Amino acid sequence: MPITVGVIVNPTAGKGKGRKSAQELAELLHRKGIDAVLLVAGSADEALSMARKAVADGVDAIVAAGGDGTINLGVQAVAGTDTPLAVIPAGTGNDNARMLGLPLDDLDACVDVIADLTVRSLDLGHVTCADGSERWFLGVLSSGFDSNVNERANRMRWPKGEARYMVGIVAELGTFKPVPYRVTIDGEELSGTGMLVAVGNGTSYGGGMRVCEGARPDDGEFTLTWLHEVGKIEFLRVFPSVYKGTHVDHHSVSQHNGVHITLEAPDQVVYADGERIGPLPAQIDLHPSALRVIVPAGSPLGL
Repeated sequence: MPITVGVIVNPTAGKGKGRKSAQELAELLHRKGIDAVLLVAGSADEALSMARKAVADGVDAIVAAGGDGTINLGVQAVAGTDTPLAVIPAGTGNDNARMLGLPLDDLDACVDVIADLTVRSLDLGHVTCADGSERWFLGVLSSGFDSNVNERANRMRWPKGEARYMVGIVAELGTFKPVPYRVTIDGEELSGTGMLVAVGNGTSYGGGMRVCEGARPDDGEFTLTWLHEVGKIEFLRVFPSVYKGTHVDHHSVSQHNGVHITLEAPDQVVYADGERIGPLPAQIDLHPSALRVIVPAGSPLGL
């Protein structure tokens, strides 16, 4: 019996690469003896509904063809089920695809990974916000400066892509004030002001910013990174080091590990896997081995 997969397609991901990748993907999968059902939707909610129906109908895998947001949609559809998730990187950042050790910009190689059907079980984070919104996440949840930048960037009409995020950083620095946080990690309460608090099941976001350096999606715990209050000039000086993960050596950065985290701060929202979730306070819980994912055979996670 041939393998059947449902393919979530974000036609706008990666400046249009999502739709092109899906068309090529269907042909390549067919050559490998895999039947592909393209789940092209007009909205995220519609895409999720279609993916969940495909899981209920018994597809052998859900394939997310897009960026981290599309992967996150796939995670919602398969979390806690026996149906594995496969990924075709077609976004701009591709942080979670990189974490999974997947080949980037090589559709043929990604199809080979799917055809091999090598499955690993990974942990997932789950967040519930003050307004009742909830979400599974694979990579990093963020709050504070970074989330404020996302809020600002999402309101901009120009520029596009990653440049919009960098413009948002500069603009947010002009008005940002350190946030008074209260964080409870497995029953231990911590409090203080900070620039941001990020909770990592994975390591990076924003196209390679290794904010939660040391986090792994298979170690049964989160890595929380807290950037405490620093001056804006010092913040700009330290910022580039986040791409190497060496920011964690700075005296203003502390890291903590845990499984159950409560995050509280006034007038703040959280993002996870680059998607807006909702306002703080938030309850964040780690669920070991809640995701089955197709990865390259014999390859360690690309951390």
